[in-house]
Amino acid sequence: MRPVHIALAVLVTAVWGVNFVVIDVGLGHFPPLLFSALRFLVAALPAVFFVGRPKVAWKWIVAVGLMLGVAKFGLLFIGMSQGMPAGLSSLVLQVQAVFTAVVAMAVLGERLGGARLLGMGVALAGIVVAGVDEGSGGPLLAFALTVGAAACWGVSNVLTRKAAPPDALNFMVWVSVVPVLPLLALSLLFEGPGRDAEALTGFDWSGAGALVYVAWISTVFGFGAWGMLLRRYQASSVAPFSLLVPVFGMSSAALLLGESVTPLRWCAAALLVGGVALTSPRSAAPRACGLPRGALAVERPGDTSASRTPSTPSRPAAAATDTY
Repeated sequence: MRPVHIALAVLVTAVWGVNFVVIDVGLGHFPPLLFSALRFLVAALPAVFFVGRPKVAWKWIVAVGLMLGVAKFGLLFIGMSQGMPAGLSSLVLQVQAVFTAVVAMAVLGERLGGARLLGMGVALAGIVVAGVDEGSGGPLLAFALTVGAAACWGVSNVLTRKAAPPDALNFMVWVSVVPVLPLLALSLLFEGPGRDAEALTGFDWSGAGALVYVAWISTVFGFGAWGMLLRRYQASSVAPFSLLVPVFGMSSAALLLGESVTPLRWCAAALLVGGVALTSPRSAAPRACGLPRGALAVERPGDTSASRTPSTPSRPAAAATDTY
């Protein structure tokens, strides 16, 4: 990779890591379901008018939108609002790689080699250590909700694999349209119109900044830049950079929010990052440079697909679905 693109990859992972701190700030202004709905609304508008029509069937857009937008982010935001630390959230979500591999094995019939099975075991050991650490001083329910969010993320990865979108950014923008109304309805039902109205009428620059960051910087910029890198280089060259996300997440939470990082949490981080590194598939595909647009599928960390050309009929292409 060229130095400028290495710097871009690191920048994107830093943006995604700091995103957990910004989510924590945003949750101080909005109820979690309302904040999640606003995040997708701002991410979809006005981008939806510039990315063109959807390039995959609506059934896949709706399925991924509900699983990723409503289930994954709904559980994550509720978990963080219930006391799950931002830094630990950035770490625990990485277990989505394990859930992706398990769901792909069950649904797509993929085989898990010895290295990936070992990686899954190591990552799960990291989750156990993180759970022990959180259980000693934090709410276990919030921890469980975050693990549930990672599981939903894994399911959405496999759904996206089945969808095989040729344009990852176009797909993500249209997926962002789907969760808005369901999340707003759930917010009105469970958080109440009074609480929502209070949050919206008390809208200030801090809340607006958090919303702009999670929607435009983390989602639109981050996803667009990551997709560009995956179109230029082998997925196996780009994907390992995503392991920096919990590093930036935990360090920024410690610096900006004063979150402590215990020895057990460092141990959990080492196990989780190492396990995810083993679980993530390797790609032997050539660089995408010089190939027609869409000739190579993109492989994302935690996804179970490999890059391939459209001439391979037996498997649909995979799309990038990592969203922070």
